[in-house]
Amino acid sequence: MNRTTLAVLAAAATGVQVGAAIVATRYVAADISPASLAFLRYAIGVACLVPAVAMAARVRFARADILPIAALGVGQFGILIALLNYGLQTVPAARGALIFAAFPLLTLIVAALLGHERVTVRRFAGILATLLGVFLALSDKLPDGGSIVGGWSALGGELAILASAATGAICSVLYRPYLRRYPTLPVSAFAMAAAAAALLIPAALDDLTTAPAHLSASAWGAIVFIGLSSGSFYVLWLWALKNIAATRVTVFLALSPVTAAMLGVALLGEPVTLGMMAGVICVAAGLWAAGGEG
Repeated sequence: MNRTTLAVLAAAATGVQVGAAIVATRYVAADISPASLAFLRYAIGVACLVPAVAMAARVRFARADILPIAALGVGQFGILIALLNYGLQTVPAARGALIFAAFPLLTLIVAALLGHERVTVRRFAGILATLLGVFLALSDKLPDGGSIVGGWSALGGELAILASAATGAICSVLYRPYLRRYPTLPVSAFAMAAAAAALLIPAALDDLTTAPAHLSASAWGAIVFIGLSSGSFYVLWLWALKNIAATRVTVFLALSPVTAAMLGVALLGEPVTLGMMAGVICVAAGLWAAGGEG
């Protein structure tokens, strides 16, 4: 199996993990604040990466690269999550997931503007197909009979979610020079540590010092799962970005809302709908088209 195929599989696995983490996050969302949950998520993620980094050869970042890598970590984890959480306060989860699914389209635009990738008909059509698939998979959960627009009251939240996706798109494109320069593990650990440090203050000002003591064993299990999976799969995500184009990597995020919907069926007894089945087919076709070149 060649490196490109492995990178595609890594991107797909990360898309599935994001969906599973969304379900686990919903489970504990009422028990701890978003800031504290985000801090614990990335603190645990860093902790699971430290032994692997320690066993690897020591890597020294060039002084000029330290701040950009840290900034990308803060953007990917801190700013992206903050904007997403803010948006989801006023935007229903299904609509929010649909807006966030614009991530790969925004990545293609950013990559094309910076001259990193070409916009091809096949790739563009594939991304649009995955967007349609996400819409179909979530159509029964969208309010107002499937309407995407929620009125002026939700406009600020929708723009925040779109800005969250744009932040992730920009970071995904800008990571690649540093991933070519350094091994993936040290970059992953350093970027995640920078994000955890940036989240420490808002978390401490919220309920970081009080909420954890009152969490149940099952809630802690969900948080540990989120943290460990985020740390390990983030390495896969960056490794994929190192080896294939950013658009090919981010298009697999379309698997996350589909995974979340399917886990809802398996774990919560939610019904299998015609829209969900059609959505899975469209997402699969879109991933084949967008991921089959470049």
